[in-house]
Amino acid sequence: MPCPYCHSFVLDKLSLLSVLGSRHPPSSIWRSCSRGDIHSHEQQLLRRPESTHNMRGLQLRLLQLLCLLRPLLASEGCPSLCSCSAGTVTCSGRRLTSASLPTAFPPDTTRILLHDNQLTALPNGLLDGLSKLRSVSLHGNPWVCDCGVLYLRSWMLRQHNLDAFRNVTCSSPPGLRGRLVMYLVEEEVLDSCQYWYCNLALASQVCLFLLILAQAAVLAFLIYFLRRYEKLSREARRTTEESFAGGDTENDYTMLKDRSA
Repeated sequence: MPCPYCHSFVLDKLSLLSVLGSRHPPSSIWRSCSRGDIHSHEQQLLRRPESTHNMRGLQLRLLQLLCLLRPLLASEGCPSLCSCSAGTVTCSGRRLTSASLPTAFPPDTTRILLHDNQLTALPNGLLDGLSKLRSVSLHGNPWVCDCGVLYLRSWMLRQHNLDAFRNVTCSSPPGLRGRLVMYLVEEEVLDSCQYWYCNLALASQVCLFLLILAQAAVLAFLIYFLRRYEKLSREARRTTEESFAGGDTENDYTMLKDRSA
């Protein structure tokens, strides 16, 4: 895991180590840690007078801690699928796709190796924030020259050494296969991705038609339900009226029968 706070911590401790009596500058100590050659610094600390025993122990612990942190700092910000060394980020031959491509690179990157992967496009703005970047290897990838390649093309055209991109070619669509990405004309790239707009328009029309159809079905169901409810209400009202009428007739008949008796 990268250590985002180690850099300032190490600088502070290197300065402290120098203040505590190390005869070597912080940069020398740091290079010795990177080479694994720390023995000379330890021997120098062990030769200090016995009266400074506690100070000597503190210096040794600081020195060991700094060298333990060295591997963490070496990989600070390095993408997990790549390797980093001296400003070079090596991601070549890793079967990277546009989906698995790292979303960011260390800010001090000077060279990126992306060749011999399965890249079809680069995300917009991926390389824009790298002020120290000098070269990027992009050959050996199946670049799809539709709308998604416009960022890569514009980034190439902003570079000084265009010869480095003479082997970066399109693999599709068929009409642009084999063409150099940096020499593509924007209009022909846009023409090659018109089908996206056509498919999008067709999908929108189909969705709109289905929505209208669903609304019509709901409206028809409501009309049918209301008519059915109205019919049932009329039948219930008629039945109630007939019941009242039948009850009155029976009462009249009973009264006449009682009188005749």
